[in-house]
Amino acid sequence: MGEKLISGTELISLENINKETKEEIKEEVKKEISKAIIKKEYTEEKKDIIDVLKIFSPGTSIRTALDDILHAGMGALIVFEKEGLYSVVDGGFKINCKFSPSKLVELSKMDGAIIVSTDLKKILYANTLLSPSVKISTKETGTRHKAAERTAKQFQTIVIAVSERRKKISLYFGDESHYLEETSEILRRAAETLQILEKQKDIFDELLSHLNVLEITNLTTMSDVCGVLQTAEIIRRISENVKRYLVELGKEGIIVSMRLKELVKNLSKERESIIKDYFSSGRTKKDEMLKNMNFDFLLETSNILRFLFGELHDKSISSKGMRILSKTNLLRKDIKILLNLFKTPDKLFNAEKESLVAALKNENLADSLFDEIKNLKEKILMGKRI
Repeated sequence: MGEKLISGTELISLENINKETKEEIKEEVKKEISKAIIKKEYTEEKKDIIDVLKIFSPGTSIRTALDDILHAGMGALIVFEKEGLYSVVDGGFKINCKFSPSKLVELSKMDGAIIVSTDLKKILYANTLLSPSVKISTKETGTRHKAAERTAKQFQTIVIAVSERRKKISLYFGDESHYLEETSEILRRAAETLQILEKQKDIFDELLSHLNVLEITNLTTMSDVCGVLQTAEIIRRISENVKRYLVELGKEGIIVSMRLKELVKNLSKERESIIKDYFSSGRTKKDEMLKNMNFDFLLETSNILRFLFGELHDKSISSKGMRILSKTNLLRKDIKILLNLFKTPDKLFNAEKESLVAALKNENLADSLFDEIKNLKEKILMGKRI
């Protein structure tokens, strides 16, 4: 019996396989190839507004051209080429030249729309008339902006409208729209948001220090845990706003980026550790619940208590202690041994040296751990960061 295994999209060929089975295999291969093609196309085409904003960040050639058009007091309508677009394009003339900011500015002196390639390497057409479907809803009032929004929605493409009257650059992408603001204005808003973030980070550090004290004294309540997780989620959402500003700022946002990294450093790790310490199961679900909460709903600690713990009233709760003990030099396996023996962090932090020796079966390790726990406890009670 001859047998041959073939990789890739070729079929498995077996001499004794019947015709019906071969056809089944062919169909399965076709399905897999089809899935791969669809996945590839989806990955390549799928974009969101953040991806689009990166294209127009300060310092890019297209943004330079748009700023020049705006400062010259001119208007413009620029469309990114997309399949089917030319069915609504009328008139104009073919350019098909290499893209450059100066060429785009010159061509904007004409009233019609300019069509550029999706990779922004070429200017394809100029002075064209766009006539998208009037059945598509639009919130805009001006002719240029109506055409821009409808074209973006109809073909799920990027369209830019520069208004000489309003002195604004409007970006349309699919069903979304966004104003491309001056770099100075974005920097100002980013700085204001960072100040709010700094205050929230100070609150988080205070709550975390308080939680550390409560955990080693076994006085923690559910509300204490909710308060820390609430502030961590608020910080996460504010930082997402700053990240969006950074996309719009491009190279101009280096200092803002550095400050953001400094403020949110280790935040997600602390958040994850707290969730692991207080929820034995469904940790991912609890994290998603926090992320999906309405912001006004999130601001009420009682709402978080009800959603995360399923309780209407505050109750005492004990930490597993993994987060606190991870601040030591102990190996994870040794931490688990100690926690299995002492059950709660407060018992471990108040343990005698003899108990540690008995637990670890290693006097030198027990001596080292005893000193380390003692120092850690002092730092916690003094309110220092650990």
